[in-house]
Amino acid sequence: LIAAAHAGCFSMQLSAMLAGNGHTPTRVRTDAQIHFGPDGGGFLISGIDLETEGDVPGLSESEFQKFAEEAKNICPVSKALASVPITLKARLV
Repeated sequence: LIAAAHAGCFSMQLSAMLAGNGHTPTRVRTDAQIHFGPDGGGFLISGIDLETEGDVPGLSESEFQKFAEEAKNICPVSKALASVPITLKARLV
């Protein structure tokens, strides 16, 4: 559930940022993978991998990377999981 929430939140954050800067995306799709690890007698979230691709007419790959990285940092779910390492792979299609 956390992975789905993070992927959805990130996609909405990125889409809003792009549209707000004049680059309305045709599509943004994000997958999130949560990594669990042992922590004493229980478990903890040890990492999150986000992988996103966007179809954004007129936007360069470097601009897309910039927006994606910023979205990763300000997405509400990312903020809630600030103590967890989050990686991002972003690709413009």
